Amino acid sequence: MASTDSGRPGAGGTPAPARSAGGRTTSRDVARAAGVSQATVSLVLGDKWRGRVSERTAGTVREAARELGYRPNLAARNLRLGRTRTALLVVPALTSEFFARVYTGANGVAAEHGFGVVLYPSPVGTGPALDPFDSARAALDGVIASSMAADTLSGMRGGGLPLVMLDSDPRAGTGTAATVNLDIADGMRQVARHLLALGHRRFAHLAAAVDSWTFRERAGALTRAVAAVPGPALARESAALEVEAGRRAAERVLRVAAERRPTALVCDDDLLAAGACKAARGLGLRVPEDVSVTGFDDLALATAVDPELTTVRLPAEAVGARGMTALLDALDGRVPDTAPLPVLLVP
Repeated sequence: MASTDSGRPGAGGTPAPARSAGGRTTSRDVARAAGVSQATVSLVLGDKWRGRVSERTAGTVREAARELGYRPNLAARNLRLGRTRTALLVVPALTSEFFARVYTGANGVAAEHGFGVVLYPSPVGTGPALDPFDSARAALDGVIASSMAADTLSGMRGGGLPLVMLDSDPRAGTGTAATVNLDIADGMRQVARHLLALGHRRFAHLAAAVDSWTFRERAGALTRAVAAVPGPALARESAALEVEAGRRAAERVLRVAAERRPTALVCDDDLLAAGACKAARGLGLRVPEDVSVTGFDDLALATAVDPELTTVRLPAEAVGARGMTALLDALDGRVPDTAPLPVLLVP
C-alpha cells in the first residue's frame, strides 16, 4: 500500500499521503492510500464496482476515503453522468402508516446506492397535482408511484422519466419501467378460505371507495372465492377509508333482520374494520361470536382494537425496497424483478 510521510495514519494503519495542492483531498489521494488506480476509486465510490472490483478492494478504498475525509464532488459527477441520484416517491397521503413504511423501504435501498428519495404526497389524495419541480427531468432520475396516486403523475409524464408503479395493474404497464405488486388477490382468497372454514355463509364486503387497481383486485378476488362455494351470499357496501365511514357502512349492512344479517364483515382496510367493530358493539353484537370482522394491511391499529383484528399482513417496507431496486435496475439497463410479493393472513 503506497504511503507518504505525512504523519497522519491512513487506511490499514499506514501513513496517509499528503493532500493535493490546495489542501483538498482528491480521488488521487484516496487511490494512493489504497494502492489502487483512480478508476477503481471512481468505481467503488460511485457504487459501480460489483463484478469489476473485489469486495476486499472495495472495502480498502472505502476505508481510505474515510480516513482521509474524502467526499466525492457529487455535483460534478452527476453533471458528468447526467444523473441527479434522486428519486421521487409519490404517495396519496403522508398520514398513512402503510406508505410511511413504503418510504422506509425505498429510502433504505436508495441510501445503499448513494441515492436520495424525495417523498411527495398528492395534496388531493388521488387527484392530479402540479409538478413539484420546475423541470422533473432536471431534478430527478426517476419516479416511484402508488396506483392510488397515479393521477398525480399527469403533470410529470412529459419529462420521460423512468416510472415504477407500485400496487398497480400489471396489464396497464405501457410507459412504465416496472410494476411492483403484492399478491393482493391471494390475500383476499386467504380471508375467504378462513371465514368459509369457520362456517360463514352470509358475507358483507366493506369496500374502499377508491377507484384503484388494488381495491378492484380485492373485490374481484373475494367475489370469485365466495362464488366458488355453493350457498354463500355476498353483499357489498362502499365507504371512504376512515374509521367513522367504516362504522356507518357496517351499520347499514347490519341493521337488517337477524336471519338476513351477514355473519362476516370483510373489510378492505384495517381502518374500515375498526369502524365495523364499533358498529357491531353499538348494535349489541359481539365480535366474533355474532359477527366476524376481518381487515387488510395489518396496521398497528389491528392490535389496538379488542379483540385484535384478523387481517392480511402486507410487507410495505419490502414494497418500497423492491420499487427502488426496480428503478435502479431500469436506470442501469437491467431487467427488474416483477414477481408479486407474498402476503400473509394473520388470524
